[in-house]
Amino acid sequence: MEVPRLDRALNSPTSPCEEVIKNLSLEAIQLCDRDGNKSQDSGIAEMEELPVPHNIKISNITCDSFKILWEMDSKSKDRITHYFIDLNKKENKNSNKFKHKDVPTKLVAKAVPLPMTVRGHWFLSPRTEYTVAVQTASKQVDGDYVVSEWSEIIEFCTADYSKVHLTQLLEKAEVIAGRMLKFSVFYRNQHKEYFDYVREHYGNAMQPSVKDNSGSHGSPISGKLEGIFFSCSTEFNTGKPPQDSPYGRYRFEIAAEKLFNPNSNLYFGDFYCMYTAYHYVILVIAPVGSPGDEFCKQRLPQLNSKDNKFLTCTEEDGVLVYHHAQDVILEIIYTDPVDLSLGTVAEITGHQLMSLSTANAKKDPSCKTCNISVGR
Repeated sequence: MEVPRLDRALNSPTSPCEEVIKNLSLEAIQLCDRDGNKSQDSGIAEMEELPVPHNIKISNITCDSFKILWEMDSKSKDRITHYFIDLNKKENKNSNKFKHKDVPTKLVAKAVPLPMTVRGHWFLSPRTEYTVAVQTASKQVDGDYVVSEWSEIIEFCTADYSKVHLTQLLEKAEVIAGRMLKFSVFYRNQHKEYFDYVREHYGNAMQPSVKDNSGSHGSPISGKLEGIFFSCSTEFNTGKPPQDSPYGRYRFEIAAEKLFNPNSNLYFGDFYCMYTAYHYVILVIAPVGSPGDEFCKQRLPQLNSKDNKFLTCTEEDGVLVYHHAQDVILEIIYTDPVDLSLGTVAEITGHQLMSLSTANAKKDPSCKTCNISVGR
């Protein structure tokens, strides 16, 4: 049985969340810690015999919710009026730093049939490890609580964004995509050593590699999808690729139709910014039926290659014509190997602008343009 969204137990009666909690029939209290130590003036009575939750099971995990179930001894079970849930981000060096990290995550709910759903985007973040422990409690007529000992501590990890969440990101990106500009080539900038290595060790074929953790923290392609990054943005005044790049002074250029054609599918992967005025959109091009195509089909919204706000391939007089969005920076991931013989490698004349690099870049969680109402 699902219960309304669980919110934090707040200590301040003047909290802006007070009305939300009141509407959800939840009560604001100060909880003792997992060792049973009470805070001063906590309003929790001396501990009495109440069943301690055990054999805790977590299921139906999403990026901002989960179901929790446990077993209890029948003794004094009918006295339970509330559950106390201690939800904490697991301590690790690479933990996701989200906006409200300083708000406590002690939760309280009226006792309801289990399993119970815990949800709430302001305290659950996607793809993040958490620990959870549970107490049972009995509210007394004087307002005090009798509580059980804490259960064992369980660890779990929240999920990536679902297709529903990515569709919300897609709709936000469409708003700012801007007019479409014509282009004819995809390009990839790297150092000379990269292309030398490809020729020597991979028989001239650039190989897909696992995408880094740049962009939205909940993106299902980060650390999972294998592909090769390309760009297609052009300069407004020349219609050609810019001469500057943050990734290296050597550029591989390939005709757009070699990668993007009726035999490939197009997917939306992410929308983000890095504390800057400009925004990035990640698109995935996957040959039909390829492993990359199967990966994306399960996880990403598919775009109509002929009609979308970001990247189009249409036919005019028997020739394929390509356009890209002007007001976002497109990052294209192609999921299959690409032979260097299909294009050209040459040195660019511009500068290497490292400030534009997106390698492992973290998304601005406070940007209203590119965030959605789920965990950051």
